[in-house]
Amino acid sequence: MTTVQTLPAWAEELRRRYVQGEASQFVLHGNVHDLVLYDGEFYGVSEFLGRVLLAPSKDLILQYNLSSGVRFAKRKTDVAGLDELLLQKGAEKVLPALEQVLLTRDRVAVILEYAEMIVPAGDANFSSDADRQSVIALHRWSMSSMLERSDNVVILIAENLSELNPKLVSNPRMAAVKIEMPNAAERKRLIEKLVPKFDAQWQEKLTTATAGLKGVQIKAILEPATGGTVDPAERESFIVGLLGGAPNAKERAAKLADLTKGMSQDEIRALVAPERSTAAVDDGRDEILRLIFKRKREIIERECFGLIEFVESSHDFSVVGGIDEVKDELLAIAGHIREGRTARCPMGLLFTGPMGTGKTYVAEAFANETGLTAIKFKNFRSKWVGATEGNLERILTVVQAIGQVILIIDEGDRAFGNGDGDGDGGTGSRVIGRIKEFMSDTRNRGRVLFILMTNRPDKLDVDIKRAGRLDRKIPFLYPQEPEAVEAVLVAQFKKNRIQTTVEFPRDRETTSAKLVGYSNAELEAVALLANDYAQGEIVGSEQMVNAIHDYLPSRDVEMLEYMELLAVFEASNRRMLPKKYAEMSADELQHRMMVLKSTVGNRR
Repeated sequence: MTTVQTLPAWAEELRRRYVQGEASQFVLHGNVHDLVLYDGEFYGVSEFLGRVLLAPSKDLILQYNLSSGVRFAKRKTDVAGLDELLLQKGAEKVLPALEQVLLTRDRVAVILEYAEMIVPAGDANFSSDADRQSVIALHRWSMSSMLERSDNVVILIAENLSELNPKLVSNPRMAAVKIEMPNAAERKRLIEKLVPKFDAQWQEKLTTATAGLKGVQIKAILEPATGGTVDPAERESFIVGLLGGAPNAKERAAKLADLTKGMSQDEIRALVAPERSTAAVDDGRDEILRLIFKRKREIIERECFGLIEFVESSHDFSVVGGIDEVKDELLAIAGHIREGRTARCPMGLLFTGPMGTGKTYVAEAFANETGLTAIKFKNFRSKWVGATEGNLERILTVVQAIGQVILIIDEGDRAFGNGDGDGDGGTGSRVIGRIKEFMSDTRNRGRVLFILMTNRPDKLDVDIKRAGRLDRKIPFLYPQEPEAVEAVLVAQFKKNRIQTTVEFPRDRETTSAKLVGYSNAELEAVALLANDYAQGEIVGSEQMVNAIHDYLPSRDVEMLEYMELLAVFEASNRRMLPKKYAEMSADELQHRMMVLKSTVGNRR
């Protein structure tokens, strides 16, 4: 085998383990359907094995799958019966013939593509005779002393080890080598090859943005000229951008999209807007980034189907009233993430405070401000043994590979509060343990940000709240002063597009002063009720006064105060607290919390 030092990591591992005599039969799994960039050329994995890795040391290289049968990647020696082998496709005939070649010839390599179709997983009682024969044949090959002494190698290629027959996977004489998703260095080489016209800074930005994408996906995005813009909607959107604010741009773009089918973006640009050179439109960089994030979303949806929910946020902090210190803190974090200042990015955020204080709304606005993909955990817990841990692992694996993701966990105390595992066979404790491990992995800093929300942080596992997991604890409290109420009301009028003549501080005594202590959700309800009284017309102070008088907030005063004190107690910074609590001593806070805990601490 070749000893070139620039081999992909998986190929170098396979070469090393073969040369050292650890095994002569291997399983390649993982990202096996990707492209390999080597010496300026693109190869499929099987093609790379046959033409690059194995070619220098093997005289005969045979590739086989159930669909196309046997083909030769290299044939330097003549073996009787090989031409007849080309006519066969069934494993029951091909494998015995390949075994004969392996036992009688030296310097032979056999590559079995889609091995999970040749020796599929499953109970032997339900397997066909051909499947059972194939399993026995490959197992015998791995145990054969004659093959071990020869200079022959057998390589199985399967995307998932779990789809291979367990008798082979658990075989100690068969070595498993995983092909990982392209790392940063590999993506950078790929991008330099595909878009050499881009400056180094943009290539670096694309390297970061494409984390989690396969090489073949990156190539499809950055090299559209080979097949044109396939998606008609993408082509039409691109043409609309070229036409700008021209009259009937959308109608013209729809017609031009049909006429330009199969053309590359450069060709479309030359036809539709020749005055706009490639440089003038910044090499289509915005379009490239849009496609990258679209592909990332497709990957997450496919790999985590039914286990997560995408956060589609249409609002930002401009419609979030009050909490200026909190917004400033979150905007600073968003800036650090966007600019790649990972050392200044927290590992996670804890949003805590009573219900109705806008924790979810602010989290969605924050996701919009960062521009990152934001997802929520759905119910990944399963009644089947081992399925819960498998679901969680699938989510975390995909998220870690892709990066630039915000993970929002609502009602965190219910999702991860009970770590004792009583009554669930230990599943709860294993889930929490895995979450803790992932949250404290420093490789995720600036790439994966947890936002955990709860109104009962005292119910959370203590270790999950420590620095290095949830670095910043941000309190969300009910407005404590008329000025804070007014900021929320103004935001609610803007959010719900309510026209009003209410002015502050002019109407403070009759409106905002009477709403101190109301939650953000309750303030929105009052604003909407006033709008009903105005019958959709302009809301004045009279309608607001009537709405305030008529609205009855539903609240447990002691429980809400306890939740507020818990949020204050957890807060990372005193400056984010309203004056009422910022001036409260630690002893006063602790005493009041103990009193309330004895009354409501065990209630939900």
